[in-house]
Order: sequence, then structure tokens, then C-alpha cells
Amino acid sequence: MTNKPDRLGDMPTEEFRRFGYQIIDQLADYFDEMERYPVLSQVEPDWLKNNLPASAPESGEDFGEILGDVDRLIMPAVTHWNHPNFHGLFSTSTSSVGVFGEMFAAAFDMKAMLWRTSPASTELEDVVLDWLRQMMALPAHFEGIIYDTASVSTMHAIAAARERAGLHIREQGMSGRDDLPLLRVYASQHVHSSIDKACITLGLGTRSLRKIECNERFEVIPEKLALAIEEDIAAGYRPICVIPTIGTTSTSSVDPVDAIADICEKYGIWLHVDTAYAGSTAIIPEFQHHFKGCERADSIVVNPHKWLFTPFDLSVLYCKDLSELKGAFSLVAEYLKTSDEQSVKNGMDYGIQLGRRFRALKLWFVIRYFGREGLIARLREHCRLARLFASWVEESSDWELMAPVPFALVCFRACPAGAGDLNALNEKIMNDINASGDAYLSHTKLNDNFAMRLSVGSIRVEERHLRKVWDHLNERLP
Repeated sequence: MTNKPDRLGDMPTEEFRRFGYQIIDQLADYFDEMERYPVLSQVEPDWLKNNLPASAPESGEDFGEILGDVDRLIMPAVTHWNHPNFHGLFSTSTSSVGVFGEMFAAAFDMKAMLWRTSPASTELEDVVLDWLRQMMALPAHFEGIIYDTASVSTMHAIAAARERAGLHIREQGMSGRDDLPLLRVYASQHVHSSIDKACITLGLGTRSLRKIECNERFEVIPEKLALAIEEDIAAGYRPICVIPTIGTTSTSSVDPVDAIADICEKYGIWLHVDTAYAGSTAIIPEFQHHFKGCERADSIVVNPHKWLFTPFDLSVLYCKDLSELKGAFSLVAEYLKTSDEQSVKNGMDYGIQLGRRFRALKLWFVIRYFGREGLIARLREHCRLARLFASWVEESSDWELMAPVPFALVCFRACPAGAGDLNALNEKIMNDINASGDAYLSHTKLNDNFAMRLSVGSIRVEERHLRKVWDHLNERLP
């Protein structure tokens, strides 16, 4: 059945209202019944492509049929990141109230480039990021800007660090110059791969990124960092940025930011703290010790879309002096000039994007609905559940922890007596569980040992979900 519209324009209001109610009912059922779905999609590659027409329809289709195809075609190809047994990568989870914020942002369709094109987005962003700053106990001089992901936030931070170096790269670039030394960026051996990509994108090249040795807890060794910087300076290189991580991707380890800040201050190097994953826990008083030294950073990235129940995507870059970021990126074309540009904040001045989405709205909804106490309680519970799972591992002779558990990520492996190749065994156990659809785990390599990673982060996760994973793991022991 095809729709034959008798007028131009959008969907009629009465249809929009009727289907809107239907969609909310479907989403409510989805959240309530999510556990009936396999965590990982069970379709084969190209299944969806092969079940879709090769070209667009000539005539408009009935929206009821389109909505029906969400269940028929889209749902089978969905991996359910909100599932309480999604424990792979860093478990993320949107909240229902965050979805409402996303709906309004889509309806407003605001392009937050100039203040005058988006007063609500521009000013709410400043307010809600200051709320989050206070909750994280960061000093008042930190001012934030919203990007999509930590990859982009960190790339902007490195670009600002490069600009501060005073090498005229904004005007003269890097190619065709013989007066530029090799620029150095320093980070952990366990740094996120987005740092490598940022160096590639910014024209620094991967050879500019020097990865520093870690200790047995997978934390950067400050003395090794200081030695590397001294060696590079002696070789004529120019250190521009150090990136410690609070909550590394592989193990959620915590680099010693305060000691690294001492080194950065000594050599005049930009300090960027990557706490994309764990930064949300800075709102918990008893977790504040992990963040010692952050108050001395030049920039900090935290992702509310990772562990603050905000729909993807929303990454926050806090800067000690936001004007340095503006100095790296501000460029106002004639058609964007306004009479109020000296008295207002224009989001386009702080990054490569011109148009920016109204992302602050969903974070505003989330913080207001749950409140600081509600957010803290949920994060505490996730960390408790992770420690509980870790205790089961420690109490069993067939399993062992592979790294400390400072937040809500557990790295572990099977080690039953006489099992032979433990790497092969653990990989098989993980793959079997993932293929079953009952849960999803990911992995890393630690000192060349295959380690499974269990992340706790769904707003719907309960102790029974971790017990389910634990039972599945033990059923697959040889």
C-alpha cells in the first residue's frame, strides 16, 4: 500500500500525533522487553542489504508500513547496546528521559553556529556544562564545549596545544617547511587509538606519538615520561602535549595525573586528561582521589554518553583557557559576521564544525530528572556490581583477575589446571558466549595474555545479569 498525498508539505499533524504515540509505545515496550533479544545481532553480513530494495521508491509509502519494517528488518540487525547483558567495550546506556531530549533536539533542528542562530543551545550548553563541572569538583576556571565523541574532543585539544607552541602552523601549515622540529605527543602504552588517529589527522604523523612504559598496574611511570621528554629535547624535538588517562580503555587504570602535571609544568607542555570513560565517577565523593591533579590540566575530556545515561553522542571538552582553543579554530566568514559577535559566544569558533547539534538539551534532561544524588547512586551500584563479579573471580581457582578494578570494568581470564593454551581457551569461551546472544564480552591483551573484559554500565543492569554471565563462563570450562 502506498501513500498518495493530496497536498504538499509535511506529514499531516493528525498522522504525526497518531504515529508519535505508537512510536513511544514501541520504545517503551522495547525498554521493558529488551532481555528477550539476543545482545549481539544474529544476522550474517549483508543480510539487511539483501533484504532492502536496490533503489529508492518512486512514490511515497504508507508510514505504517515503514514503521512495520523497523521490526521486520531493522531489529534483527540491531546489537542492543542498552541490553543489561551488554558487557563488552565500555558498556553504555541511554535513559528514557535522554531519548525525550533527543526528540526535542531533532524537532528543533537547530544549527548552533552563532549565538543568534541558536540562543537556547548556546546558553543551555554553558549552563549545563557548568553544572557538570561543579558536580565533578573541577575549578571554576574550566569552561566546556560539546563535541560528538572523545576522539574529536582530544583532537581539538592537541590542535590547541600545537597552536600554543607558537610555530605559526595555523597560518603556514606543516607541509613544505624545513624549520619545524618533530613535534611530540606523549601517552600511555594503553592509550586509546583515537590519539594515534588525532596525530595522523593533524599532520603530526604517528611517529610524533611516543608511548610511555607502564607499571604492573598498567599506569604510566612518571620517571619514564620525564626521561623521554629530556631525550626528545636533547634530540631537537618539540614536546607539545602529554595525555594521561583516568580509566584506560583496556583496563580502566588510572595514570598518576598529579605527578605528570609536575612534569608538564616543568617543561611547559600542554596537559590533556582523557577521562572519557571514568570521568562521570568524579561526581562520587569517594572516587575523587582518582582525579587528583585534574585541576592542573589545560584540558579534560569526559563523555556523558558513556556512563551518564545520555544518548550517544555527547562528549565534553573542558579547557582551563577556552580562548586558546578559539585561537586555534576561529575563522569568521563574511556571511557569518554579526554586530554582537564581540559580546556573545559563538560555538563555531571552537572547532572544525560550523553547525553544531543541540546536544546540551538531553544532558539537561538527564541531570534534572535523576539529580546529582540519583546519578551518584546508579554509578555506585555499577561499581559495586563490578567488584562483586571480581570477588567471584578471585574466590575461584579456575579464574584470575588480570588488572585492578578501580571503576566498573573487570579484566579476567580462565586458568583451570591442565587447560593448556590459555589464550586459545579464553578466546573460545568469549566467542561462544557472544555467539549465544545471551551476553556480550570483549577482550584485550595484557602482557601478551588474552584477557576478557566485563563492563558494567547499563541503567537496567542488576546482580542477576552478572550471575547469568558467571554461570555461562563456568559452564564453558573444560
